[in-house]
Amino acid sequence: MAVELIAMHGWGGDHRSWAPWDAAAAERGWRLSCGERGYGRQTPHQPSWGGAGERVVLVHSLGLHLLPAVLLEQATAVALLASFGRFVPPGPPGRRLQQALRGMAAQLEAGDAAAEAMLRQFLAEAAAPAPPEWLPHGPLEDGLSSDGRQRLHDDLALLGRTDGLPAGFPGSARVLIVEAAEDRIVAPESRALLRSALPQAELLRLEGVGHSLLCPTLIPAVLHWIETHAAGGHGQG
Repeated sequence: MAVELIAMHGWGGDHRSWAPWDAAAAERGWRLSCGERGYGRQTPHQPSWGGAGERVVLVHSLGLHLLPAVLLEQATAVALLASFGRFVPPGPPGRRLQQALRGMAAQLEAGDAAAEAMLRQFLAEAAAPAPPEWLPHGPLEDGLSSDGRQRLHDDLALLGRTDGLPAGFPGSARVLIVEAAEDRIVAPESRALLRSALPQAELLRLEGVGHSLLCPTLIPAVLHWIETHAAGGHGQG
């Protein structure tokens, strides 16, 4: 089975988090291309599909909303890793989350030191209950660029505006939802909304794991799902 993977990181990350996925995909003879938002010193990049075969999208968190519709709609399978359609749920949990997002935006506007301190705290929460030292290298290791800080600000606003599955989501694709049981970033209400929006999806729930999905069984489990199920999907492009 010819398989092509396109991966997109989430808010505050970069393409280097996909390096272990790339190595595991290469062992199977699969091609993996990564998107990059350029929050640090990495060059922004949007991948594109190549040849024929299964087209599988791998997205972490906000990554689902960072891919263009024309690319997303051509996928035959989608793996949603600690992701969401709507990030801010309705009601009191949503109001608290919006307040937190406003505070993060203010820190991004306050300069490099405040922005880096905020991002460091966010990444620690995303890693928990694992230690932040387990996280792959990302924008903080290179330092935030002024353009990167603006992109963080813009994408934080996007985070607050998400209200469902993005344009181009392939309705006929096979879907895997990977939930982190100890996720401190995506609210339980938002996780439930995603499951409701995709009742046909298969669910993999990882106990004792946080938003960054620092779990050794994750990659083999998702790639096994692709091997055994992706061929059943039929994309729209």
